[in-house]
Amino acid sequence: MANRRRPSRRPILLAIAAILLVLLVVLLYLFQPWKLFVDETVDEAAPFTAATTTAATTTAPAAPGSPETDPPAPARTEPRMIARGTFISHEHATSGSVVIYESPDGSRVLRIEDLRTSNGPDLKVWLTDAPVIEGFAGWGVFDDGQYVDLGALKGNIGSQNYEIPPDADLTELTSVSVWCARFRVSFGAAELLPV
Repeated sequence: MANRRRPSRRPILLAIAAILLVLLVVLLYLFQPWKLFVDETVDEAAPFTAATTTAATTTAPAAPGSPETDPPAPARTEPRMIARGTFISHEHATSGSVVIYESPDGSRVLRIEDLRTSNGPDLKVWLTDAPVIEGFAGWGVFDDGQYVDLGALKGNIGSQNYEIPPDADLTELTSVSVWCARFRVSFGAAELLPV
């Protein structure tokens, strides 16, 4: 009686192991679970200093014999706060505040102060036209309408500055979200209230 050789299971096990390895790599790339344990702290200075302000304009005295006119108001020489808000939590516990400053030359900067949220993959700072809604209903509304991506979140803890493009209409963009672009969810958001 001839001995029959049993087929080897080794190729099947190797194929399963390779599939599991690829799946693990994809899951690690998508979720980046190590970020839950690693905080990125940022402490940027306030966006404007005395060096960035412009001098007030001066007016020449009226010529003799000309009618008296009120002198024009001096030009603004310091940045001013034009909006502010406080973060509420969405998918992750989030606290801190946000302020928008406008410089005398018209440039604007969004400043996040004392932020504390979770770290995560592909976090962005978005200016949006979406309402800030508490609870689960507010987690995914920020990509439904208009938004301006101000760039990657620099750190999940601390204070940081983001330049606002000149064409961003702040009469329509009235909220800020720490947005996870990978999973399309807000970690936290703040309504911008005019000052």
